[in-house]
Amino acid sequence: MPSKRLSVVVTRRLPEVVETRLSELFDVRLRDDDNPMSRAALIAAMQEADVLVPTITDRIDAGMIGQAGPQLKLIANYGAGFDNIDVATARQNGILVSNTPDVVTDDTADMVMALLLGVTRRIQEGLAEMQGGDWQGWSPTAFLGTRLGGKRLGILGMGRVGQAVARRAQAFGMQIHYHNRRRLRPETEEALGATYWESLDQMIARMDAISVNCPHTPSSFHLLNARRLKLLKPSAVIVNTSRGEVIDENALTRMLKSGDVAGAGLDVYEHGPEGNPELRNMPNVVMLPHMGSATEEGRIEMGEKVIINVKTFADGHRPPDQVLPSML
Repeated sequence: MPSKRLSVVVTRRLPEVVETRLSELFDVRLRDDDNPMSRAALIAAMQEADVLVPTITDRIDAGMIGQAGPQLKLIANYGAGFDNIDVATARQNGILVSNTPDVVTDDTADMVMALLLGVTRRIQEGLAEMQGGDWQGWSPTAFLGTRLGGKRLGILGMGRVGQAVARRAQAFGMQIHYHNRRRLRPETEEALGATYWESLDQMIARMDAISVNCPHTPSSFHLLNARRLKLLKPSAVIVNTSRGEVIDENALTRMLKSGDVAGAGLDVYEHGPEGNPELRNMPNVVMLPHMGSATEEGRIEMGEKVIINVKTFADGHRPPDQVLPSML
């Protein structure tokens, strides 16, 4: 007699090929629309399913985990991050948590460079001029930006994404600097042409551009607070494709308005998905709707990781991408 298939609830629409494969393997409940599930709907799903497949925008807190049914044994997050889940409480309740690391490294690094170019070369201002039909013709002094070659790039967080950013920035002729919890191996530093700064304050004060590529953890919350942001050169730009909570967004907004920092390229936001409303009307700010990992290839690979994690769990083994205490 065949064993009962795992009950799996998916909280958002996923690429069709991923949904099809999930349906073949498990007793899966998919979404008809792509609106986020309410808190009540998420709790109801956790009371029914063996496995929940949320996304990084689904907040799974301790109160919700406390209401989960005893059959829920795995939360297979669709996303590299996992700060949307109270992992410690899940572990205490016998629920494993997995994520989908490593598949969006290059996609995110590409977006860092796109934002960096967008801000320094004033692409958003040029687009607005053309789309508004206001362009009066070429001028030697119109839309003057700054070149990337020769500029100092400070990378905050030198994991896989940070190193991928460094390789791309190298090709643009930038000088690579970084701050990280742990210094890279000498051969890695040499290959990237990267200079390590133990002091984040000292690095920030000397950079022409900052790329935020560290995860959001309790220790990285407001790592770039008002005091540190004031260390930036007025000509510096800042790009964030990691997590909005790493930067004090209100302080950054004030500095952008006052001209104490030259510009920002933001794909993530501290206060909700839309960001600080004041940022939207600033010509020196490029804002994107969390598009850093938005490639067809990346989204499908993320889904494949979810499937492998769930299938491995169904076979009685530890998911290969289980989130461990050392990662918190």
